[in-house]
Amino acid sequence: MSTLRADTIQSTGGGAATLTKQSAAKAWFNFTGIGTAALVDSLNFASLTDNGTGSFNLSYTANMSNSTYSFSNGAGWDVGVTNSTTSGTDKDFITTSSLRVLHVNMADAAYDPDLSMGSIDGDLA
Repeated sequence: MSTLRADTIQSTGGGAATLTKQSAAKAWFNFTGIGTAALVDSLNFASLTDNGTGSFNLSYTANMSNSTYSFSNGAGWDVGVTNSTTSGTDKDFITTSSLRVLHVNMADAAYDPDLSMGSIDGDLA
């Protein structure tokens, strides 16, 4: 068996290598919604907008190719709310340039999470 070791792999044209038959997240986020909402860390997100309690818009740096991509999200470390929560979005808020994330507790009350994390899979434009 051979071992290939490299620090950087580029295409023959000098750009990023194209992965085939593999999938990697095209974007992910980690933000806090408490106080002044802010991205803690992210990949392929340019900004976070607080729309009011429990509602946040994330704008992509590089757009998705269509609005049928896969989105998963979760929240944690909730203060003053039931630990059982739901998060997600309405299909009308999934666009090629942004994603709206909504957080509600099991009593169907919107809340701002201490921590919201998510991952996006699909094709970039």
